[in-house]
Amino acid sequence: MSDSHQQDRYEIEQLLYTYAWMADQRKWELMDTVFGPGGTIDYTSTGGKKGPYRPTLEWLNRALAPWPINLHFISNVNIEFSGAEAHSRCYFLAPMARTRPDGSQEVITNAGYYSDKLIRTSDGWRIIERMCSQTVRMGSLPTGYVIPE
Repeated sequence: MSDSHQQDRYEIEQLLYTYAWMADQRKWELMDTVFGPGGTIDYTSTGGKKGPYRPTLEWLNRALAPWPINLHFISNVNIEFSGAEAHSRCYFLAPMARTRPDGSQEVITNAGYYSDKLIRTSDGWRIIERMCSQTVRMGSLPTGYVIPE
């Protein structure tokens, strides 16, 4: 692997970690440092939305609101380069929790993988297409719980 691809790989891995931190900490001001112009996200495998990244992340903010404790773990990162574009795939494990009145935690964990198309911009690598493929849900949504619109 060339030295430039090693640096690109590092930058893309950091971008994937920034996405996880942004979502977990609700640091939505970071979205333009993660997604490029015209970028899209598809969360339909989770029961969620798909579309341009800004309104889709606004939906994600509403969807995560009832679950204030989040930890996204990113692993098994695979990146393939083609000029100024790259494709990546990584696994995610994402526990979500909220505190019950008795102080215990109600926890649901989603897991699967993200498939991303990225472009190199003058500001660094950015995701322009993100497909979330949830393959496992550990735990059940509470009876009567509806994923917000």
